[in-house]
Amino acid sequence: MTDVTSPIGLDPAMELDDATRLSRSQLVMRRFWRPVGAKIGTAGLIFILFLAIFGLRIARWDFDEVDTNAFLSSPSSEHWFGTTQGGRDVFAMTMRGLRLSLIIGFAVATIQVFLSAVIGAVAAYFGKWADRSILWVIDLLLVIPSFLLIAVISQQFAGSQGSLTMFIILLAGFGWMLSARVVRAMTLSVVSLDYVSAARFMSVPSWVIIFKHVIPNISSYLIVDFTLGVVRAVMAETVLSFFGFGVQSPDTSLGTLLAEGASRATTSGWVFLAPATVLVIILLSVNFLGDSLRDALDPSSKSGGSA
Repeated sequence: MTDVTSPIGLDPAMELDDATRLSRSQLVMRRFWRPVGAKIGTAGLIFILFLAIFGLRIARWDFDEVDTNAFLSSPSSEHWFGTTQGGRDVFAMTMRGLRLSLIIGFAVATIQVFLSAVIGAVAAYFGKWADRSILWVIDLLLVIPSFLLIAVISQQFAGSQGSLTMFIILLAGFGWMLSARVVRAMTLSVVSLDYVSAARFMSVPSWVIIFKHVIPNISSYLIVDFTLGVVRAVMAETVLSFFGFGVQSPDTSLGTLLAEGASRATTSGWVFLAPATVLVIILLSVNFLGDSLRDALDPSSKSGGSA
C-alpha cells in the first residue's frame, strides 16, 4: 500500500535526509570540532594569542628594562617569572619573545604557502619548459645548505632596522620547495578536469584560471600546510636564535630566552621553564589544529568520524 503522505516512489527517510542535509562548510566544521584534539588546540591557541596581544600590557616591567636590585632572582610578586642574570623580567621577555615568534611564524607560513601555491600551480599548468625550469630551481634550492646561508646572511643584518624583515624573507625563501612539489602534483590532476578545459577553450586568461579554478581546488592542502608551516617557522626561528643567528639582543625571542636559560636550567630553572612551556603550548596547539583540519578536509579520513 502506497503512503499517501509521500510522493509515489520516494522514501520518507530520503525526505528527512534532504531536509537535514548540510553544506560542505558545515560538514567540515562538524568533522573538525568532533575530535578532542581540536578543542584542546583551539583553547591553547586562543590562550597563546591572548598572551601575545595583552601579555606586555599586564606585565609590570618592560622587556628591556633592568632591575638593578634583582639579578637572577626567583619568581616573586614583583617579578612573576623571576629575572635573568642581567636583571630583566622573565615574564615580560617571554611575552615579547612569544609575540615576536608568532609574528615570524605566521608571516613565514603565509609567504611560503603563497609561493608554493603559485609556483607549483604555474609549473603544472604551463608544463614543458616552465615545468622543467621550476623543478630545476626547486631541486637546486633543496640541496643548498639553507641553515648555513640563513645564519650567515642574518648575521650581516643583525642589529639593523630591517633585520626582522630579512629574517622572515630568508626563512620563507628556503622553506617553500617541498610544498610546491606537492601543489604541482595536485594541480596536474586539476588541470585535466572539464571545467578547466572549458575555461581554456573560452580564452580565459591563464592567471585567472590558476587563481580562480586551480588554487581553490587545492585549498584543503594549503590550509593544512599553513598550520604546519607556522610550527616549522617557529621551530626554525627558535633553533637559529638559540645558536645566536636569529633575533639579536636587546630584542628577544623564545629561542634567545631558551639559549640564555639552558645553562642554568638546573640552578635557575625559571629562566628556561617559562619560554620552554610557552613553546610547547604553541607547538602542541597548532599541531592539534593541523591534524584536525587535515581529517576534517579529507573525506577518506576516518579520524573525524562520519559526517
